[in-house]
Amino acid sequence: MQPASAQQPPPAGKPAPSGVSTGGVYAPVKDAQSRPITAGGFVDGAPVVFTDATTSSGLASFQHVSGTAEKSQILELPGSGVALLDYDNDGWVDIYLLNGSTYDAVRGKAPAPRAALFHNNQDGTFTDVTAKAGVANERWGFGVAVGDYNNDGWPDLYVANWGKNRLYRNHGDGTFTDVAEQAGVTVGGWSAAPTFGDYDGDGRLDLFVAGYVAFDIDNPPESAGNPIGRNYCEYRGLRTPCGPRGLKGEGDHLFHNNGDGTFTEVSEKAGVSDPEKYYGLAAVFVDVDDDGRPDLLVANDSVPNYLYRNKGDGTFEDLSYASGFALSGSGREQASMGIGTGDYNRDGRVDLYVSNFADDYYTLYENEGDGNFSDVSSQAGVAEVTIPFLGWGTGFLDYDNDGLLDLVVVNGHAYRQVDQVDWGTSWAQRPLLFHNLNGKRFEVTPPATGSGLAVVITGRGAALGDLFNRGQIDVVVNNLEGAPTLLRNALKNENHWVTLRLVGGAKSPRDAIGATAYLTAAGVRQRGDVISGGSYSSSSDLRLHFGLGPAAKVDKLEIRWPSGLRESVSVPGVDRILTVVEGKGVVEEGKK
Repeated sequence: MQPASAQQPPPAGKPAPSGVSTGGVYAPVKDAQSRPITAGGFVDGAPVVFTDATTSSGLASFQHVSGTAEKSQILELPGSGVALLDYDNDGWVDIYLLNGSTYDAVRGKAPAPRAALFHNNQDGTFTDVTAKAGVANERWGFGVAVGDYNNDGWPDLYVANWGKNRLYRNHGDGTFTDVAEQAGVTVGGWSAAPTFGDYDGDGRLDLFVAGYVAFDIDNPPESAGNPIGRNYCEYRGLRTPCGPRGLKGEGDHLFHNNGDGTFTEVSEKAGVSDPEKYYGLAAVFVDVDDDGRPDLLVANDSVPNYLYRNKGDGTFEDLSYASGFALSGSGREQASMGIGTGDYNRDGRVDLYVSNFADDYYTLYENEGDGNFSDVSSQAGVAEVTIPFLGWGTGFLDYDNDGLLDLVVVNGHAYRQVDQVDWGTSWAQRPLLFHNLNGKRFEVTPPATGSGLAVVITGRGAALGDLFNRGQIDVVVNNLEGAPTLLRNALKNENHWVTLRLVGGAKSPRDAIGATAYLTAAGVRQRGDVISGGSYSSSSDLRLHFGLGPAAKVDKLEIRWPSGLRESVSVPGVDRILTVVEGKGVVEEGKK
């Protein structure tokens, strides 16, 4: 069943009744204690996969802020992303948490909330080094991407804001400088989804930034001066914040890296300017058709998604509909929030997972080759269980190192009002973890009572990575309002692993964004891609992690570098972190 807003367009002159595209109206789903399944369903005695290490790690000192407690405007709802990066090149991943803002701060009447950079102390704890680093942002932050845009060996940060964006250049001494104005990448308006990628193969990272909604805090949608918004302020008969559908959107921007610290806006020339002004919340450069060139994906809220194929001549071809990625398998728009990328079925091709609004399922797109995708959500077992949830940050990860990519997604409703009605959903929600059974199907991992999977949070941005260099993937969640959540991987087994830190040569980006690695162990071939961005407006660990199961050695490692070089690399052992330099093989081994 579909609501009226998801079926035929409304008659001329009559706006659609809802600002959000959903799949239908469903009966409440509750657990044995009559709690909404989104905030319950905990299982006593289930294996603990993640623990909540927020307090013990020191991250609880950060407090996210976003507008008012009532959350009456769309600007206050999406929340902020998070990035994992080794900003000081000490071999340990650090954490950057974006913050929102308040109306008084925007108007200069109150201090602005600050983003936070947390340095990894290598002992399970983190220290706030924001003041020294100079990355407080102090604007209404939404998205963040990591990339070494100037190829100096130090990861830089791009921050997408409501208002002007920032490009934080890393000086290599623990400090950053915002060079967005000089670089020509401030944008303005409301940006939410940045991603770095070398789309033209010149060895320098370019930058794509998706826009969301054109929002004026002095003239919000339902105000007397902007009455059209009143028609887009209901959900299932409940009065809610307005939008996004029915509101004017922001265009998207592609910036070409000139190699001298500046960028040139080329989105229209390249064919990715988004003339429809769709509402982008996640974007990622990744090669979906295996031609060696990064393609571009954009998850849009309540309108079709974008898939742009890189033609190799500086332009892209819009294959959104032809590829199958624009809509669900039933041909319906979804309210997409986040993108996960990974080869879950080990066929050598990148598959996609998209988190969506409540009363709809999250969508798993299987790559059939040549960049064509099929919606296999139901067959794979990742559809029905997600319907009561509202998903944001998401990604593929091998949490148990069995050599199969699993799926994680963090959740939280956009409307505070849902706690006042009996819909079987909730404002704060627990994460979902799907265990990959055989490369064909997933099963929900039970949320053990008191574990990290049983935290009930307002999840938004999520970044994945091995925070403690143990060969286990952890998850950092930036929640809407309040402290973040650190889901520390607590699983114990004997499975082996290897992690690769790739360093590009003279003709590739230094941080190897755009590289693809194919690792074979015990006859099983896996794929990993170095990407910036994705999830919901977040950026994960750039290192590639491979679970090996019982295999105690790697038989083969092939790397396709962004320069086009294909290299076979000898792997000296497992259960370690290896630095691989283009053309030179393994140059350094890290420790467990």
